[in-house]
Amino acid sequence: MTPRTAPAELPGLALTPGGAFGIYVHVPFCATRCGYCDFNTYTPAELGGANPAGFLAGLRTELGLAAAQLGSPPPVDTVFVGGGTPSLLGAAGLATVLDAIREHFVLAPDAEVTTEANPESTSAQFFAQLRAAGFTRVSLGMQSTAAHVLAVLDRVHSPGRALDAAREARDAGFEHVNLDLIYGTPGESDDDLLRSVEAAVDAGVDHVSGYALVVEDGTALARRVRRGELSPPDNDALAHRYEMLDARLSAAGFTWYEVSNWCRPGGECRHNLGYWNGGQWWGAGPGAHGFVGAIRWWNVKHPNAYTQFLADGQLPVADYELLGDGVRHIEDVMLRVRLRDGLPVALLSKTERRRAATVVEDGLATLVSERLVLTDRGRLLADAVVRELLD
Repeated sequence: MTPRTAPAELPGLALTPGGAFGIYVHVPFCATRCGYCDFNTYTPAELGGANPAGFLAGLRTELGLAAAQLGSPPPVDTVFVGGGTPSLLGAAGLATVLDAIREHFVLAPDAEVTTEANPESTSAQFFAQLRAAGFTRVSLGMQSTAAHVLAVLDRVHSPGRALDAAREARDAGFEHVNLDLIYGTPGESDDDLLRSVEAAVDAGVDHVSGYALVVEDGTALARRVRRGELSPPDNDALAHRYEMLDARLSAAGFTWYEVSNWCRPGGECRHNLGYWNGGQWWGAGPGAHGFVGAIRWWNVKHPNAYTQFLADGQLPVADYELLGDGVRHIEDVMLRVRLRDGLPVALLSKTERRRAATVVEDGLATLVSERLVLTDRGRLLADAVVRELLD
């Protein structure tokens, strides 16, 4: 991996033929900052004059520069609008995002088009307008149905709003609706999690993501833990909660396809599968990361800096790195071992294959059609499996 200073350009950028190609758009706006969040987001007081209209104008310019840099890009298989809080743009703003992509790229006929949304900034009309604009999938931040858990996380929506939003999205014609859960929040009980999972299942969604709470440095949650106001998540409790989550979703007809993601048949997030399987994507928006060919880059973070670069006719690149074969191999192992499809043994070196045999002997994985697939216990220790394979 060779870090370099990037003068607002990506020299030598060229798509590797074949495989999936996606576009990720980062929307940096949030009404408030959740205590656990360390994403590149900005509340109104932190924007310094930046606004959605300027962001959308800059995004259109960036996508035009991206298409020119790529030459003749292939059809876009997936689009993912994340954040931040994309739903703060409103349905009209999100339709503008998709229009900007269509202006410079061609969407594949079966393209998956996803946006994240916070429940409190959605409505039945919002979802109907999104569906009419061409979005095919929506991902809602639910986290929990327990009011005291939402309070610790600094979530501002009511416990039932995410469930109502999921039903509104389905009524608007969205076949693919995801609910995000967080488990292991200080003060959460087993019953709190079970009630949240039950509610997600009852909402009729076809996808659930479940993430263990991570206390990130620099967040309000980390400061509260450091002051002793809250206890840090307990690893044994996190493992137990994961097993509970998996058992309940499995009983309801969901299947895990990545360690933290479950779906009903056909409900996989194709955009995220592109990441995990080494696909390529253009990352647009403040702080967005992209990966094409052997180059990974990231944009400047603040919306004002982002729009200034684009006003000057330059890509808003903060820096980039060239990924060698060794780094690509490490990342392939790290990501693909987390998938239910498993890690192809053919990708491993002779030494790594011997280590894989040890992983199997330890009951952390099985061999299925020449692929290394994590067992239930192996999913709890996925990071340890990666270390065993690569060290």
